[in-house]
Order: sequence, then C-alpha cells, then structure tokens
Amino acid sequence: HKMNLMLILQTQILTLVRLKALAHDLRYEIVCLLAQRELCVCELEVLLEGGQSKVSYHLNILKEAGIVGVEQRGKNSFYRLERQTLYTLGGELLKDVLHRFDALELTHQDNSMCYDKSRDANSNPLHPQQRP
Repeated sequence: HKMNLMLILQTQILTLVRLKALAHDLRYEIVCLLAQRELCVCELEVLLEGGQSKVSYHLNILKEAGIVGVEQRGKNSFYRLERQTLYTLGGELLKDVLHRFDALELTHQDNSMCYDKSRDANSNPLHPQQRP
C-alpha cells in the first residue's frame, strides 16, 4: 500500500512539473511548432524570434519534463514532440482531478462545508434565516 501511495505521489508531481512546463507562453509555442514537425534549434530561433540561449533554456525545461525529445545530428540538435507524454498527461490530469470526487455524490449536499445539519430540512444553508 505504501509503494502504491509513493507511485501516486510521483505521478502527481510529474503531472504538475509537465503542466508547469507547458504553462509558459514561449514553451507552449515551442510545443505547438514541434507538433507540426521536428525542428533544430536554429529553426526555432528564427520562428520564435528569440536568441539561442533563450530558446535552448526553454527547450531544456521541456526536455526535462519529457515533453520533447532531442537527437543530435552533426552540429545540430533536432527536437521533436513526445506525443505520448501529452496523451498520458491528459489522462493523468483527468484521473487525478476526478478521482478525488469519486466518493462524493455531487447532487447530495450533506458533505458540503456550507451545510448546517442543525437546521431543519427546508432551510437554505447558504441563506440563513433572520433571527429576531
């Protein structure tokens, strides 16, 4: 059971790392460009109108997150989108977010923080009755 919990936590951390990597506008643009085809750093520099160090910095973050892969060919590094990572990311995100609510009945509000069990069944827990 402890091993299973560790695996769940590692998966959640990896999901957050990947989401953070995608949350930057330049890195998101890189992902969109690489979704079309693999590109070398020099092509990305031209397309993004950015310097080599800036583009390389953001590519490295995406690479560390497993979102892009790289292959060295001669002097050039060619980057490709790791599509399976994005597919997995979507599934892990949904699984993580939705599993937290599997046990809750969303139409039944007894578990709500706003529900006051001391009130009668006809009162509205969000609008307390005025007391004289």
